Order: sequence, then C-alpha cells, then structure tokens
Amino acid sequence: MRTPRSRDSELPDVIDRYVNPAHQGTRRYLHLLHGNFTHDERSLRAPFLRSLRAAAVDITDEELEILLRGEWRSRLTAAWLIGVDRRTHFRDVLGDLLLESRLCFSGQGYCFALARFGTEEDALHLVAYLDRQLPWPDRQYDQRWAMSALLHIDGGAGTAHATRFLEPGGLWHRWNDAQFAPSPPSRFIDELCASADSPGETAQP
Repeated sequence: MRTPRSRDSELPDVIDRYVNPAHQGTRRYLHLLHGNFTHDERSLRAPFLRSLRAAAVDITDEELEILLRGEWRSRLTAAWLIGVDRRTHFRDVLGDLLLESRLCFSGQGYCFALARFGTEEDALHLVAYLDRQLPWPDRQYDQRWAMSALLHIDGGAGTAHATRFLEPGGLWHRWNDAQFAPSPPSRFIDELCASADSPGETAQP
C-alpha cells in the first residue's frame, strides 16, 4: 500500500489512478455507472472485476476521503471501492451522503456499499433515505437502488425492512406508479454484490 502524500498534491493522481483508468477503452466510472459492467461478455467482465478488486485493496482511506469530497464520478467510484473492500468504517459517511442526495448518480455507489456491508445499521440508512424520498413522486434519484439494496439486506439477514414500503398502497407503490416507466422492485444489487465476490486473478489497479 502506498504512503499517502498531501491531500492537495494527491487529488489529480488519485483520480487518474482510480476513477479514470480505462478498461476496453472505457473509463472505470462508466463501467460502474448503472452497473454497466454486468452487460459485458464474461471475457471482458472478469479482467475489469479483477482490476476493481485490486484497486479496492490498494487505495488508502485518505484517498477515499479525497474522492468522496469530489464530483459524482469520484464519489461513485469511491463508494464502489469502499463496498468491494467492505470498509465498514465509512458506513455513516455514505449513509449521510445518500440522505443528502446532492449529486446525480453517486447514490448508486452508496447503495451498493451499504448492501455489501449488509447489517442492520446499513438497512436503517436505506430506510431513512426511502422515508425521505418516496413521498415525492417528482424526485427520480436513487430510490430503485435503495430499494434493491434494502431487499438484498433483508434477504441475507432475514429481516423485513422493505415490507412496509411494498404493502399495497404503500410509499413505494405510490412513488413507482407516478413514474414515466413504472417497474416492480428488483433485487439487481444481488448480482452486483455477487460480482464483487467472484474469484479472479490479482491485477494492478
């Protein structure tokens, strides 16, 4: 693991190393956005995931903090790296950032990381977010990601935090029915978490 330098001098380097490295001609954050890497052929997905896991181990906490203060690409990537390496000491930071919902797309990463941690504390962060956002049908933020993450935690822990949202006439259905393209709740984050655990050779980040 590298010894971190001063935060100001580290910023361009940490972005180049972790947010913008290219895989098959596409920068890392674009593979992470919407879980796009899951649509790649296996021969392309495997080396990407090996590189992602190597980066998640290599990056320092200080570098993650730098990325979490940046724009959405940096935050999205940082959250994924935190989730892959299960750095649970970032749990409350990610939960607070999710609740703020200040930048587009970055919430996808927060939801993935919280799902990957998979504890009661993580579920409560997701519940707080859904309680805040679902009453507003005109807000199309990361509600589907948060619900999928909550269903993932419920499935693993045997809890039922999502139940009250999914009851007929509940907050989820009222919000979903008001969307341009309504869709049932999905556990797509199950696949993302499984991908983070899939075996592979080590690779340079």
